[in-house]
Amino acid sequence: MNDPLLQQIFVEARTHNGWLSEPVDDATLHSLYDALRLGPTAANSVPARIVFVKSPEAKERLRPCLAPLNVDKTMSAPATAIIAYDTRFHEKMPKLFPARPTMGEALAAMPPDQRDFFLLQNASLQAGYLILAARALGLDCGPMAGFDREKIDATFFADLPWKSILLVNLGHGDPTKLYPRNPRLDFDEACRIE
Repeated sequence: MNDPLLQQIFVEARTHNGWLSEPVDDATLHSLYDALRLGPTAANSVPARIVFVKSPEAKERLRPCLAPLNVDKTMSAPATAIIAYDTRFHEKMPKLFPARPTMGEALAAMPPDQRDFFLLQNASLQAGYLILAARALGLDCGPMAGFDREKIDATFFADLPWKSILLVNLGHGDPTKLYPRNPRLDFDEACRIE
């Protein structure tokens, strides 16, 4: 864990609740996506879709969707990523998996409960990649699940087949607003080797 990048991404990085006023420019968000899209997903399905909420108008549309404890930290964040999955992701499979032209049809034919799990699992992987890529680019993150999913979907995806799964505030965190780091489980508490 002495590698500088591991230090930056895991050891020194923290979940932020307060933000400095420094903006996150669109070029950084493009770089962030260019990095996270390369992370592996099952069948290269990359089902995550992201809306980066930055403008004051979009932030106000987001406000009523948030749990009360998440309002202030989200309104003060320079950007908030709404991470969703595309229920019609299979339509992109001819581009994403050209070696198997029928992959999209096979994924579309999955039983609904298996398909929902597949989408949640792979979009969640991509959410993790977003956090790691953001930290590698020098951004701080504040992921959170405290929001009304139906309101988010109706407000931001009314005309799209997307379903929200996670919000991630992005920016440069205010270190004076950090809580002490909570403990983590040791290897023997969380892992075993067989």
